[in-house]
Amino acid sequence: MSDKILLEMESICKDFPGVRALDNVSLKIREGTVHALMGENGAGKSTLMKCLFGIYTKDSGKIILDGKEVSFKNPKDALEHGVAMVHQELNQALKRNVMDNIWLGRYPKTFGFVTSERQMYKDTKKIFDELGISADPKMIMSKMSVAQRQMVEIAKAVSYNARIIVLDEPTSSLTEQEVGHLFRIIDMLRERGCGIIYISHKMEEILKISDDITVMRDGTHVTTEPASSFTMDKIIKLMVGRELTNRFPEKTNKPGEVILEVEGLSSKYNQVEDVSFKVRRGEILGFAGLAGAGRTEVIENLFGISSRSGGSIKLHGKEVKNRNAAEAIKNGFALLTEERRSTGIFGILNICENTTISSLKKYKRGKLVLSDKLRRKDTEWAIKSMRIKTPSQRTQIRTLSGGNQQKVILGRWLLTEPEVLMLDEPTRGIDVGAKFEIYQLIVELASKGKAIIMVSGELPELLGVCDRICVMSGGKLVGEVDASRTSQEEIMALAAQNV
Repeated sequence: MSDKILLEMESICKDFPGVRALDNVSLKIREGTVHALMGENGAGKSTLMKCLFGIYTKDSGKIILDGKEVSFKNPKDALEHGVAMVHQELNQALKRNVMDNIWLGRYPKTFGFVTSERQMYKDTKKIFDELGISADPKMIMSKMSVAQRQMVEIAKAVSYNARIIVLDEPTSSLTEQEVGHLFRIIDMLRERGCGIIYISHKMEEILKISDDITVMRDGTHVTTEPASSFTMDKIIKLMVGRELTNRFPEKTNKPGEVILEVEGLSSKYNQVEDVSFKVRRGEILGFAGLAGAGRTEVIENLFGISSRSGGSIKLHGKEVKNRNAAEAIKNGFALLTEERRSTGIFGILNICENTTISSLKKYKRGKLVLSDKLRRKDTEWAIKSMRIKTPSQRTQIRTLSGGNQQKVILGRWLLTEPEVLMLDEPTRGIDVGAKFEIYQLIVELASKGKAIIMVSGELPELLGVCDRICVMSGGKLVGEVDASRTSQEEIMALAAQNV
């Protein structure tokens, strides 16, 4: 570890229409250190990094790299100057292979103009061996898991000999074992003298991996201190500007009669085999399990976006088929998907359009006309009910923080008046303050009689919010526990079966 400053961002300001996203924010990254950047969604972390990486142009301030002032025109310019960024939402050429993705735009050549596949394979294999990555350089990206694709992106950053590497929520899709591998790679990069900027909402791992921590709030710099001087409570207080004494709201819901019965649910196309369970009115039923256990596949089968090979679904004692998403919505089912940006929001559309898009039949006035007045009215209801922070209904949803995007999607589904609301990783990539608000909304919805199925990889979350928890392993339901009487250890023991 060194006191040499690799990167300095000095008094950075950035304005968007109607909002100041960054207000005189400064940041210093030391050589051979991991510098955690923390703050609630909307605090300005990603905006600051996009100003560094050339995605946004800063309005004022300085960026000094290795003692020289720089201003990158675009990400390619940043990469060529040794600054790399691994985004939370991976943007890769999925139909191309691994080595194509790593060397895209800078293929090694033979005779000056012919791409050398042999050299590309050799160079990729060398980087993979250094980082302990076992993937085949010739594998097509779409056939890889999210965790493997993330490792490829880190390898790409290393291939540029980057001195500064930004990791944005790098463990959001990783298992505990994969997180351990990532941390070993980070230690290797730290030893090489790289400066790592690490963005995460997982405070336990921040305290474990970081040397320095910077906290941001509402587009401003709050403090930068050594990681050793922080506790979890201190970080939360600095992030939200207040004490947050409880991580989870009081459970006010009271489960009633059984309204959903699932018997022998199976699929030959994904990992689900003979899964049976019941959900009561006003109940929050959790699904736990390791990555690949089949949790997401269960609710995708219920919603009709994956084909079933067997089993039955009964709502209020009446069998429903749910052969596709449209039929599932008609039957009173709603699904908030795991990957918010790729399968949840319509990024270029505004809040109003995103909120009402699943209920367009309600707004029809004739065959070709939609009532803007009714759509605006329902969107206003969603903004108030879900406590969405947005400049207006006409704001593009992609400009909102992750927590507010998630609330918009919740509002969208509630307008369809579902009886069964399925939530897949509802707080992934969301800060601790916004998480609490999402938990509150879930409990309130259950209190109003909604049957809720919640999939999560975070056991404390399931224990804090759910009434019962079903545990999946190897595509099978291996156990069911009372959330108030179980422990993380019991759930993990069940989840480890069939592995």
